[in-house]
Amino acid sequence: MELETKLKNLKEFLKDKKILLAFSGGADSSLVAQVASEVSNDLLAVTVDNGIMPQDFIANATRIANELGIKHRIVEENYLEDPSFRSNPPNRCYICKNKMYNKLVEIAGENDLEIVDGTNISDLLEDRPGIVVNYDLKIQSPLVIAGFTSDDVTELLNKLKIEYSPSTTCMATRISKNSEITPKKINRLKYAESLLKGLSGSRVVRVRDQEDMAILEVDNLEKLLNLGVLNHLDSELKAVGFKRVTLDIDGHDNSKKELVVYKPCKDEANKIMFETELPYSINIKQTCSELEKIGTVKCSVEMGIAMLESDGRNVTVFKNGKLVARKVVDQEDAEQLLVQVLPRIRRNI
Repeated sequence: MELETKLKNLKEFLKDKKILLAFSGGADSSLVAQVASEVSNDLLAVTVDNGIMPQDFIANATRIANELGIKHRIVEENYLEDPSFRSNPPNRCYICKNKMYNKLVEIAGENDLEIVDGTNISDLLEDRPGIVVNYDLKIQSPLVIAGFTSDDVTELLNKLKIEYSPSTTCMATRISKNSEITPKKINRLKYAESLLKGLSGSRVVRVRDQEDMAILEVDNLEKLLNLGVLNHLDSELKAVGFKRVTLDIDGHDNSKKELVVYKPCKDEANKIMFETELPYSINIKQTCSELEKIGTVKCSVEMGIAMLESDGRNVTVFKNGKLVARKVVDQEDAEQLLVQVLPRIRRNI
């Protein structure tokens, strides 16, 4: 699907609506904000300051909102006061997003607004348990509906010359699961990332905390490959409580992830088959109910398989996260089919 068509679909979805947008100032929410400001009847961007975001998160979100000329509200809550979140269980991201979006539901109800967020198609390929909150609370994701991938979003933002903040995931994602999230850990991570950003010149940096070991990720290693700089980092980070400091030489991964990968079909020489592997298990029963909205479905919960027939094409969904597309014309056709299927997938958490 052409980028212009996706933009048209996005405008069509947002047109004449009264919108509350979950706003971070990142690429996705900035694009939705820009388009909504042009075609919606009303737009309120809401940013939740939960006490665990990067140091410059609120300042950047405020700056981007001002540049876009949109109404912007900041809501302050301290998620570290919630023991269920602070304990950092495997479903931490679900707990966080559930708290955040329930607050948005409250604000939307007071102002008669429809809640949307910046989730895109590429996000559905990643292990993001928080996406279940969207389904539970019926939060709409216009970029998913319009078929935008992460690459589509950045391409259009650059084309339209719209500014946005670099990736803004919360600091809790840096801490190993089941290791308690404390103010001390959050504050030292904020300090570490601020220091690393200044020394590396990178737009996006990450410092992972694995049981008091700092793992450094940057998108530009060049400035760090200096013994004096490395010694300075080691000294500073150990001074704030890290016991060991390491550098991930792969750096922060900004590589493009293909929606589907071609797989030769061994049994039928002239048949085309594409597949993708999702990093989470799938609730087949719920997924079958959703897939029935877009085609004919054969479902076996016992075998962990759902088979969709849509416009002569076939997708098989497996409980372990594998999706296989058959009877498609080419990779583009398979990708367009997957764009229809992914929003219908319901994951286990």
